[in-house]
Amino acid sequence: MAERDNRRGQRRDNRRDETPEFADRLVAINRVSKTVKGGKRFGFAALVVVGDQKGRVGFGKGKAKEVPEAIRKATESAKRAMVRIPLKEGRTLHHDVEGRHGAGRVVMRTAPEGTGIISGGPMRAVFEMLGIKDVVSKSIGSQNPYNMIRATLDGLSKVASPRSVAQRRGKKVAEILGAKDAPTETVETAEAADA
Repeated sequence: MAERDNRRGQRRDNRRDETPEFADRLVAINRVSKTVKGGKRFGFAALVVVGDQKGRVGFGKGKAKEVPEAIRKATESAKRAMVRIPLKEGRTLHHDVEGRHGAGRVVMRTAPEGTGIISGGPMRAVFEMLGIKDVVSKSIGSQNPYNMIRATLDGLSKVASPRSVAQRRGKKVAEILGAKDAPTETVETAEAADA
């Protein structure tokens, strides 16, 4: 009997020790009704963003007769649809980017350290779950949260790290990053040649 209680206690402790791998944020709940012979039947649709705050994020939607069940379905869907986004120094984007989905259009810009997340509504949820700490963004067009999140993820999917660009071109990372400095060096040498 004591052994059985011990095993039960261990299982409970194990469950408590498990820290959730992903954080989730409820973005929107929509109540819908269906008119039937006896009156109205209500249902709920939930939109959830899930991320590990280290570069992975996903969103999902769920529908059910009860709110908790809709949220659970949306969370499961979001976990299955996660994507990895490369982050610069683990805090911001590598470059400015624009995303589109339907009538939704979003613009995201890199920001210096300490700027924070300057963004609204559904986009903020995506950035927080992704683990971005500094970004400036603007939503232009549709204010529908579904379209805004899809447009944000479309833009984030276009972000390319210098390492991935270098690998694609068959060059070294230093060559890719050094490309910005090259024109200034040629200008200096041209001025020296004139003198």
